Amino acid sequence: MRLRFDHLHWQDWKGSFTERNYERGRRYAQEGYATVRSAADGLVYAICSSPSGLDYRQSITLKPGPRGWFVDGRCTCGAGRNCKHTAAVLFELERLQRAGSPPPRREAAETAINLVKPPKPLLVLGSHTQVDYDRQTARMRPVTRHRAALAFLYDGKKVFGKPVPGRSSAATLPTRHSEAEQRLRQVLQDAGLRVATRRSAALPEDAGEMFEMPDDSSWLRFIEVTLPQLREAGWQIDMRPEFAFELTEVENWYGEIEEAPDHEWFDLELGIVVQGRRVSLLPILIDLIRRDPQLFEPGALARRSDDERLLLRVESPAARKQGRPARIALSLGRLKPLLAALMELHGHSLPANTKQIRLSHLDAVRLAELEENIPLTWQGGEQLRNFAHRLRHYSASPLHVPESLRAELRPYQRDGLAWLQALRELDVGGILADDMGLGKTLQTLAHILVEKTAGRLTSPAMIVMPTSLIPNWQDEAAKFTPELKVLALHGTQRRNLFERIPEHDIILTTYALLPRDAEQLASFSFHLLVLDEAQSIKNAATKAAQAARGLNTRHRLCLTGTPLENHLGELWSQFHFLMPGWLGDIKDFKRDYRTPIEKNGDTQRLAQLKGRVKPFILRRTKQRVASELPPKTEIVQLVELTQPQRDLYETVRVALDEKVRSEISKKGLARSQIIVLDALLKLRQVCCDIRLVNGNETSAKSSGKLLGLLELLEGLLANGSRVLLFSQFTSMLALIQQALDERRIDYVTLTGETQDRRTPVEQFQSGEAPVFLLSLKAGGTGLNLTAADTVIHFDPWWNPAAESQATDRAYRIGQDKPVFVYKLIARGTLEEKIQQLQYEKSRIAAGILEENTADWRMSEADIEALFTPLGK
Repeated sequence: MRLRFDHLHWQDWKGSFTERNYERGRRYAQEGYATVRSAADGLVYAICSSPSGLDYRQSITLKPGPRGWFVDGRCTCGAGRNCKHTAAVLFELERLQRAGSPPPRREAAETAINLVKPPKPLLVLGSHTQVDYDRQTARMRPVTRHRAALAFLYDGKKVFGKPVPGRSSAATLPTRHSEAEQRLRQVLQDAGLRVATRRSAALPEDAGEMFEMPDDSSWLRFIEVTLPQLREAGWQIDMRPEFAFELTEVENWYGEIEEAPDHEWFDLELGIVVQGRRVSLLPILIDLIRRDPQLFEPGALARRSDDERLLLRVESPAARKQGRPARIALSLGRLKPLLAALMELHGHSLPANTKQIRLSHLDAVRLAELEENIPLTWQGGEQLRNFAHRLRHYSASPLHVPESLRAELRPYQRDGLAWLQALRELDVGGILADDMGLGKTLQTLAHILVEKTAGRLTSPAMIVMPTSLIPNWQDEAAKFTPELKVLALHGTQRRNLFERIPEHDIILTTYALLPRDAEQLASFSFHLLVLDEAQSIKNAATKAAQAARGLNTRHRLCLTGTPLENHLGELWSQFHFLMPGWLGDIKDFKRDYRTPIEKNGDTQRLAQLKGRVKPFILRRTKQRVASELPPKTEIVQLVELTQPQRDLYETVRVALDEKVRSEISKKGLARSQIIVLDALLKLRQVCCDIRLVNGNETSAKSSGKLLGLLELLEGLLANGSRVLLFSQFTSMLALIQQALDERRIDYVTLTGETQDRRTPVEQFQSGEAPVFLLSLKAGGTGLNLTAADTVIHFDPWWNPAAESQATDRAYRIGQDKPVFVYKLIARGTLEEKIQQLQYEKSRIAAGILEENTADWRMSEADIEALFTPLGK
């Protein structure tokens, strides 16, 4: 029998499915879980739900074969091809076809053909200046308006506008190609021009169909970018003499530097050469800022595109003869460093008629930013510019990697090594803030090896880390740099090892032991002091942070994938360790940066802080440099609470909402954190499993999230997936263990109580267990679990950095499989609202560490939103 796509029969496609998936799909279809969105030409799109309320999307391709249909069904459930949801969709499609109500199909569009020869476009450009009354200033001011007129040439005959019936004849007017004319109009509209709605003296009405731009920046972009393209495409351009955007060429740029005798500051002049005459830009830019200072605030300046063009007027002999100033167009991106310096150093109190700006010696990096974007001819300041260039372009000098390094560094790792060497050469500290999994440990070991090979490692390098990472550093050093002698100051017998410190190249210790051993370590000098997971000293007042600052060392380095997790004070603490005073003392930092940014959302202060720390932070994300990593797919799975959960959730919420409101009313939000967090904790526990709250001996069926998890695991494990399952609650992990035991699913566990961390890691990596249960705190850092292809966050929390660190146990260098990340979110609860808090919380960190600035603030309204009733 001939196969027909519009008349499917289960006997013709059953062979593409396992018996289990076929039967379960038939049951899902009977229960109404499948919805077919479209079906045509062998391609089906659909959505299939699950009994727990999860929705999955399907894309199914059917191809005829000798024994029936070959089915290629793909589904977001993670169970692989031709799952039970795919089978359910095909059963549902059969039912629709038998009922005579097939789903919609795509419609093919027909194209009409016009045989009239297209016209040649004519574009006329003009401007007109007149004096208008400005209501805002209550003054008369000159206003220049510009127009572009479009006409069409048919064998030299000019026409425009819509044809008027009864006024044309074949003898006088050509036959017009309306579709071609409309395409030409669309070209102008795509370039930003819009139909002019008001008359203007810029061009006569018979010039053509009138178009205008919203502002001068748009006109500049059109003239510099689009107009050359139109000329190349054969457009005829008529630029009238009074057109305001006839630009004068900038012949050259120049810069002059005059250093102070003590090298603490320098004066900078920046200018251009126009028609053979030097013109200082500072007075022009200062006048530009004074006219509209809000446009040049650091936050606003950062948001403006580097491609934006500034239209400036300059005096020149040739222009003076014509009775008007010359016009030049400069890229905003080229001038941003200078404009930012003017605003940061002087604010709105800009000096008048000055040709120079005075900068601190430490601001020399601005010179490199200028030189990077502008082809400058410099006079003076050679030593200062060399310092700025080395600081900005740390990887410019070729670097010889020692042959004894037993690893092949990738290009970005070579750049990181060169950056570390540059910090050492410039005698400054820095934060290597690469994403987790990009090899910060390897780059640091390579840096120490370079120092030893060059003969500079005359005293050991000290590395401080969390206790759980000691074995990892030992293993990595033995693997990549066996030439380096490593001594771990760990355990009760460590005091006997102090006398052996000078015999080794690397000394390992922990944040917990550092304060206890500070007195003994004070008698030693170190070449380099490295703080791994440097967020551990986010509180500068802790004994560990104080002990780290007290060690005698030539150079300092921080390693962390999350230098900023919760607040800006953490960043200050790390710089206080690296370069004391660079960000001022803690009181000044709080006044100048933390309070304005965190409480007031001050984007200007945020931009200033970013500029201050950017030269000393090297951060590469996986998206930028780790092309060998497979794609990572993040999926939010919404699950429904069971009725007992909903009842308890509302009971707890109402009681705690009143308690929290009362506490905030009495003490304020800042002093009510413990009460707020405790209340949120209880609601999160209800979302996970009511047994976490009341301890009742109820079954696993009382937790909608646990049921959803078990169903998700069933599909994943059936397809051979390896799963990392994270929870903040060890008590929840215990309940999950019970459920897995009942289903005879093998697993290993790692929590803070696990003494032997290596064994469960080896069991999971070797394939002995397909599921790894980890507490977020104990398993979120220091582990390489690349055998996993799936990560599940059972109870996501507000800290996106902690979640990312946990995910990176699987999504890291060495991973050769696609990684799927599932977040189980209880629908309508505070967990959904926490997702928005995660986004808001990450914006400050992005503003400091990435290219875009951001603002963020926390308010009582946020707290109130978390306690809204279910589903609101």
